[in-house]
Amino acid sequence: MIQDILLLTAGLIVGGMNSIAGGGILFGFPIMLAVGVSPLIANATANIVVLPGSLSSAYGYRKYIRRVPRKYLLLILPCFIGGITGALILRYTTKSRFESIVPALVFFAVFLFAMQPLLHMHLHRHMKSRRKALQPLLLIAIALLPVAIYGGYFGAGFGFIMLAFLGFTKLHDMHKINGLKNLASATIATVSMICLLGAHLIDWRTGLIMAAGSTIGGYYGSRFSQKISSHTIRIVVVIIGVSTATYLALRTYNP
Repeated sequence: MIQDILLLTAGLIVGGMNSIAGGGILFGFPIMLAVGVSPLIANATANIVVLPGSLSSAYGYRKYIRRVPRKYLLLILPCFIGGITGALILRYTTKSRFESIVPALVFFAVFLFAMQPLLHMHLHRHMKSRRKALQPLLLIAIALLPVAIYGGYFGAGFGFIMLAFLGFTKLHDMHKINGLKNLASATIATVSMICLLGAHLIDWRTGLIMAAGSTIGGYYGSRFSQKISSHTIRIVVVIIGVSTATYLALRTYNP
């Protein structure tokens, strides 16, 4: 019962963080490890945790998504293909192999999370400018494929990279950019979860409890986002993420 309350609370925080600053799974991942879920299972289960928030966010931005030129839906295709590819690679990754690389994956995700303010600064500058896209959309879609594979394999930090790629397009409306980013994240989480079905890599009980909390946290987080300091949240998450990655590295390389 206490463990369920902890997971539900963690889900609330994950959903709230994703609404306010992003990177919520960097908090949820170590909580799953703390209750005894292995890193490989926790990583696969994270798709269930973040999916409701991604879907509800995409739905919330639906009127902006409808205004995005149809050609930009081309960017969803590499997310679909890459998500499947990454999930299939994860499906056939051994537990020991994943545990050997997960510290680096967490460090990388924490780095992306810490750099998010600079990314937003770049996006806002881009939206104020009238310059042409730096690259044709097709090249951006091709370059996005390996990033989507990463998203299907580990996922934490994909949204930040997706925002960077959208910064090279001609979209100038932040709501359209966020809507397309959430649609891409929902696509990857959905196809990843489908690909992992039957592989015994998903802890459904843990995932569904946290997903319930994430759904509630995402709703209220969006309502109270102006009252909470995203800077404070960022510092806490970076500390938690670095500590988790360090612990995993020590456990893996110094048994």
